[in-house]
Amino acid sequence: MLSASQIAQYREEGFLVVPALFSQAELQGWSHRFIDVVTGKLPSARGMVLMKDVMVAKGAVQPTTAILGINKLLNFEDDPGFYSYVEHPKLVEVAKDLIGEDLYSLVTNVFNKPPEVDGRHPLHQDLRYFRMRPADRIVAAWTAISPCTRANGCLAVVPKSHRLGLLAHEMPDWEFVNFAFYGVEDKHDLDHVHLEMNPGDTVLFHPLLVHGSGRNTTSECRRSISTHYASHTCESPPPDWRTNDRVRRVAGS
Repeated sequence: MLSASQIAQYREEGFLVVPALFSQAELQGWSHRFIDVVTGKLPSARGMVLMKDVMVAKGAVQPTTAILGINKLLNFEDDPGFYSYVEHPKLVEVAKDLIGEDLYSLVTNVFNKPPEVDGRHPLHQDLRYFRMRPADRIVAAWTAISPCTRANGCLAVVPKSHRLGLLAHEMPDWEFVNFAFYGVEDKHDLDHVHLEMNPGDTVLFHPLLVHGSGRNTTSECRRSISTHYASHTCESPPPDWRTNDRVRRVAGS
C-alpha cells in the first residue's frame, strides 16, 4: 500500500497522512452508528463506554442534544460495525507496511470533539498508556470522519518528537480536564504543526510522537475513528499484554 518514500517519511517524521483511504459511504456508516449508539437506537456492545466531556459531566455546560455531550466512545472491539474499521483491508495493509505482519488491535475510539466546551487534549505521547515494547512495533491509526480543521480542533503533531524517548507527563493546569488527559511536562522546544484533514484521510503515527488537539470553535462536532495496532513480536511484563480483555488479533494481518 505504501511507497518507499512514504515509509521513509514515517520513519523520519514519526507520522504519515494517507489521503482518501476510506469511502464516504464507510465514513457515514460509522458516523450514523455512533449517533445511534449515543441516542439509544442501538445497544452498546460489551465493554463499550460513552464518555461525557468533563464540563458536561460537572454541569458547567448544558448540551442541547445528547450528541453534543459526548466527547468519545471507547472500546468498540465487540461491535462488528465499528470493528470493520480495524479490519479494513486497506488500513491493515498500511499498518503491516509500517510494523510488520500478525497484528493485534488495542485502544479503539470514536472521537466526537464537541463545541461549546474547552475540549482541548494536551500534547502527549500514547506510549505512556502501553506496557508492551518495542515502541517501533506499535502504530496509531486515526481517520477523519468529518472535516478536521484548525477551527474545530484538528490534531496537532510535533514532527520528529518520536526520537525524544518517553517524556514525563503531568495533569494540565486547566480548570476543566477530561479524564486521563495527561500532557508532557516541558513544552518549550515542541513546535507543533496542525494536520487539517478531509473525511477519509488517515494519519498513522508512532506511539512516541507528541500530539494533541485544540478547542472546537465551530457549531458542529469534529468526528474521527481510531485504533492502535501492535505487532505480535511486542513483549510486556507479566501478564502478557495479549491476555488483556480488550486486545484482539486482527484478521487478515
